[in-house]
Amino acid sequence: MKTRSQIPGFRLEVVATLAFAAACPLLGQNASKTWTPTEQLKFRLVSDVQVSPDGKQAAYVVRDAAFDPDKSEWRTQVWLSSTDGKTSHQATHADTSSGHPRWSPDGSTLAFLGKRGEPNFNNVWLLPLHGGEAQRLTSSKSDVADFAWSPDGKWIAYVAPEPVTEERQKREKEKDDANVVDEEDRPGRLWIVAVSPDAEGRREGKRLLASKFSIGAVPESGGTNAVDWSPDGKTIAIVHTSRPAANEWPSADISLVDVATGSVKPFAATGAAETSPRFSPDGRWILYVATDDPPRWAHRQILRIAPAAGGPSRDLPHSFDESPDVAGWSADSKTIYFSESRHVSDVIYAQDIASGAIRMLTEEGKLSSGAAVNPKGTWIGFVRQTTTDPTEAWASALSPFAPVKISDVNASLPKYPLGETRTIAWTSPDGKPVEGLLTLPVGYEAGKRYPLLLVIHGGPAGVYKLSHIATPGPYPVAAFAAEGYAVLRANPRGSSGYGTAFRQANIKDWGGGDYADLMAGVDKVVAMGIADPDRLGVMGWSYGGFMTSWIVTQTNRFKAASIGAPVTDLVSFTGTSDITSFIPDYFGGEFWDEGFTEVYRTHSAMGHIANAKTPSLIQQGESDARVPISQGYQLYNALKRRGVPVRMVTYPRQPHGVREPRLIRDLGERNIAWMAEWVLKTP
Repeated sequence: MKTRSQIPGFRLEVVATLAFAAACPLLGQNASKTWTPTEQLKFRLVSDVQVSPDGKQAAYVVRDAAFDPDKSEWRTQVWLSSTDGKTSHQATHADTSSGHPRWSPDGSTLAFLGKRGEPNFNNVWLLPLHGGEAQRLTSSKSDVADFAWSPDGKWIAYVAPEPVTEERQKREKEKDDANVVDEEDRPGRLWIVAVSPDAEGRREGKRLLASKFSIGAVPESGGTNAVDWSPDGKTIAIVHTSRPAANEWPSADISLVDVATGSVKPFAATGAAETSPRFSPDGRWILYVATDDPPRWAHRQILRIAPAAGGPSRDLPHSFDESPDVAGWSADSKTIYFSESRHVSDVIYAQDIASGAIRMLTEEGKLSSGAAVNPKGTWIGFVRQTTTDPTEAWASALSPFAPVKISDVNASLPKYPLGETRTIAWTSPDGKPVEGLLTLPVGYEAGKRYPLLLVIHGGPAGVYKLSHIATPGPYPVAAFAAEGYAVLRANPRGSSGYGTAFRQANIKDWGGGDYADLMAGVDKVVAMGIADPDRLGVMGWSYGGFMTSWIVTQTNRFKAASIGAPVTDLVSFTGTSDITSFIPDYFGGEFWDEGFTEVYRTHSAMGHIANAKTPSLIQQGESDARVPISQGYQLYNALKRRGVPVRMVTYPRQPHGVREPRLIRDLGERNIAWMAEWVLKTP
């Protein structure tokens, strides 16, 4: 395979990649008969399966890559299917995204979020199921982030940031718009709006309470919803933090708002981060998720219940991975449902709140994720996939639990050969058991050795699971397998899916035990007679980028590396990232504390850069606030000055994860080309 560049010698230039519509064929024009980064963009991602109150229908979201002459974006639309799987159709058709579908209590109307017309912000829209066009419900001048129906269907509560003031807009227009860091927040606010218009045909949103804190979901702590109504419609539970900033997630608490008066009182406000409140259908309890106290980044999550009227809380027996994602309550308020990682699977569980007993509803070996119980507590919807079965919507009654696939949106996904994926296990030098996914090359022949690519996940508390290998991304597994590579995706210590002790096993030890786990995994595949030890490549994004940059300063066994959004220097990363508490939490001290400057240096790739010789491709978004692009430039310039073959590719407009489909395709194509040039070339 030819590479993008035929210039001999070192590749030392920085390349600023632009969206290249004219240079790239449209998806439908690709004549490939095998998996490529372009073909993987045909994968349709299904999410947010919501079953109707009567259990007869389900709404869900389907994501497609949308290419217009001047656009490259993921576009989502809401679909509807019967829960017997016999009928389905697309429910929204705008040329912008629609998502977050939620059923009205009587099932007659579907509310969703979308940007249509003016004001050009995400707003709540209402789609009548008996027929007719969607109607705008809210007219927020900032993006609505979350919303919930009142139990009687007459109101919707929603969360949106404080709008930009007219004074600020004027200053921006006049280019007199200096910013004071951390002092010009736009905190999330709680609003309610009547579903039926007033006598003059208007629907005016009303801000429900004045507060110093910021209301909103807290994904860093595992929280997925920001508002929940009590069954009697008199109270709204809200999640809030001290400021609308990623680093403030440990301050997450839950408060209760009186709808009639707007008064607010604390409900869960300990030193832990508390999120995801859910009232029980009988109104007696509120279920929520709490982290460790004090919170830490590699935290555990505990399911906790407390009387809605006030009183002591009670922890439910802990789940396997201590990272539950709440799905909801049963109709009788006796059982709660959640999903979480279990090794390389996602499993849905039921837990009895009286006895605490937990039982698995879905089996290991598949990903059954994103579970949501319907408003009546009688049905559950979720997304299922395997390494060879793409994402689709599934639904089941809770009693009996008998899931049915209700969508087939990936029916037209290409049927090109896929490399077989196996779960393999090995033992690290210190005796710790480790697991990972090994994808074999297409056409694999036993006894023959193949080039091996080690792919490292982010986090570090990420985890590789049994997802479909044609899912698009910077490291296109299906395309690599089609090119003749074996691909190892390891879950070293620090990963989720194996319990809190394993998730916290790399604390104060980045580049130590986790590095040993990864090298032992490569050794395992070599010992299996599959990997050619002379043709190895390594790659990873974020923490995976940290580990890849670390690896090239510790060993020369890899012929090439691709390093994405890497943390290369722990001191400068801590001083410039939007999560300044992250590294001090993992290492137990600030870099200015006695002895910690050396700790940070010795655990940074830049502290060992003199050892690096591996040809390296660096890729990073230019608008990355999580891992600022200066981290990549430090590595690039050091390798360049040392004469190591290096190329850096930057992606305009992109945050920590590259989002635009054309640029995701570019990532994959460059990684394939780089590995072909350095791993497959004849020594």
